[in-house]
Amino acid sequence: MHLLIVDDHRVVREGVAAMLMQGFGGATRVHHAPDLAEALRIVAEEPEIEVVLLDLFLPGDGGPNAGFAGIEALARAAPHLPVVILSSSEEPRDVRRALASGALGYIPKSAGPETLTAALDLVLKGEVYVPPLILEDETAPRSRNPAIVAGLTDRQVEVLAMIVRGHSNKQIARTMRISEKTVKAHVTAIFKSFGVINRTQAAAMARSLGLA
Repeated sequence: MHLLIVDDHRVVREGVAAMLMQGFGGATRVHHAPDLAEALRIVAEEPEIEVVLLDLFLPGDGGPNAGFAGIEALARAAPHLPVVILSSSEEPRDVRRALASGALGYIPKSAGPETLTAALDLVLKGEVYVPPLILEDETAPRSRNPAIVAGLTDRQVEVLAMIVRGHSNKQIARTMRISEKTVKAHVTAIFKSFGVINRTQAAAMARSLGLA
């Protein structure tokens, strides 16, 4: 595995690198960056990097939003490179915002090495890692249907369930006996409701809300 760790604390970068080398074996190659500017430079020069581990709270002009801006900047620089957040924050709102910004995973720094390696392995296989903590959000409404909270119709929930299972618009249209144009309209409405931009992020949000 070839990855980039972006964190302004050297001890964190080196500790995480050591855990990953132990978890994934000696073939693991790790690059280090203390800030976003250096991360972008490395990504441009090292196209073989497979995944980026990004701290949510980086130094810079962005303040508390620096990490979220970093997700978007990395997506522009390398659209096919998965970004996984590694953060001290365990606030569900930060998890949701990171996923909505384009991250394909969110790992709390309190997680153990087994969780770290399992989450990265999942992301490298094309999945999304959502930490259990987001399902334990005490501020989330519990007495209401999650679909209602998300603002989805029954039809949109059906479409969402098939998105989570990896079905294409054509497959969804055939299963539901509706036109692809109608499916696209439902998918667009789901993206807008969740504040996401692709199917992977929509599936992650569905899981976090208990809709899948």
